[in-house]
Amino acid sequence: MSTYREIFRNAEFRNLWVSSALGNASSTMTSLTLALMVDAATGSALLAALVMFGPSLAQVLGASTLMSAADTARPRRVLTALATLSTAAVAAQAALDLSAGMRLLLALLVAYGLSIGGGVRWGLLNEVVDEDQFILGRSAMNLSVGAMQIAGFGIAGLLLQALSPATVLWMATVCSALSIPVLRFGLHDRAPRRRTRTGLGETWRGNRRLLGQARTRPLLLALSLPNGLIVGCEALFVPYAGPRAGWLLAAGAAGMMTGDLVVGRFLTPSGRRAAGRWLRYLLAVPFLGFAFDLPIGVLAALVAVGSSGYSASLSQQEVLVDLTLPDLRGQVLGLESALRMTAFGIFAILAGTLADLTAPAPSITAFAAASLLVSLVLTRPLAKVMRTGGRIVSPHGDSAAEEGLQTVRPTGGSDRRRSASSGG
Repeated sequence: MSTYREIFRNAEFRNLWVSSALGNASSTMTSLTLALMVDAATGSALLAALVMFGPSLAQVLGASTLMSAADTARPRRVLTALATLSTAAVAAQAALDLSAGMRLLLALLVAYGLSIGGGVRWGLLNEVVDEDQFILGRSAMNLSVGAMQIAGFGIAGLLLQALSPATVLWMATVCSALSIPVLRFGLHDRAPRRRTRTGLGETWRGNRRLLGQARTRPLLLALSLPNGLIVGCEALFVPYAGPRAGWLLAAGAAGMMTGDLVVGRFLTPSGRRAAGRWLRYLLAVPFLGFAFDLPIGVLAALVAVGSSGYSASLSQQEVLVDLTLPDLRGQVLGLESALRMTAFGIFAILAGTLADLTAPAPSITAFAAASLLVSLVLTRPLAKVMRTGGRIVSPHGDSAAEEGLQTVRPTGGSDRRRSASSGG
């Protein structure tokens, strides 16, 4: 079994990991700062949730129009351009005195451009690490997400009590800017995996192929709905706890990171699938504690425990990649990420709306109960897919991929593969 030490000996993987960590540190500091600014200016739980998680909705537009770039464009070029775009956007948020509406609009525009970044990055990971190291590499990437969310949310929460929001946004700008040379000079300039033009038609052709597989639909639902409902809970942390929301968000990141570490590093593929059946329920149950008036420290502990359940996605994403042809793996990972992020945005908006009508605590409880219910409903169809999922190949090249798919072996025992949480 490979170890983290082995994959970090790979210089290109290290650079991909560092650039992801810097980008995540910047985005978490930015999202918390903007949410607190909007909440202070408007007093609306909906607007605070919208500015923090609403940009996720732009993911569905990217998945519909640009996602083919995950396999048809040069990865280093795309990732460097996206990091530059993100840096410019955070700098604008720091330098300009914008209204809440303009801040949200800017965040949405940038999120649309960044929507293909996940597909490009995870497709590139397939090439950077050995085939049997993908799941460990993906786990390591998720650990960077968790670590940087802990740092970003926790440190930003502390800094915002002593410094101005603009100062914190400038710090986020620096983090984002540092990722640009890491990507430009730390990655090889690889050719596209698919020799065709990036565009709307190619994106839709690939999406139809991916969504047309009945076996992948339960996986996509399981990766989007239960997780998205819990993100709806997290979207209400700022209205619920104010500046102390940073502690709840950091606790959630710590729980997610711990779950990814244990499941990704120490469990076999069959062990991940067995654990995933229970982790899906663990994700929701602790958030029911918001029904009670508990101290913030107790709630943070519950959030950490519950967030470890996000690691159920590891085995689901592993099977999803196994069911996808090599020339579409970047796009399927991008499509899955886009659907999941879209669910995050939708449920954040719905949670904010419900909280404005009622209060944050009962709204968090309701969304946690809904997540648990959805996981229960998906149990049977998901179990069937997880039992029968297998590696898909084309026996005759790309033309055969268009005509049909062939399962060549089951993934139990010694197989691999999955793609991202954060928050997801």
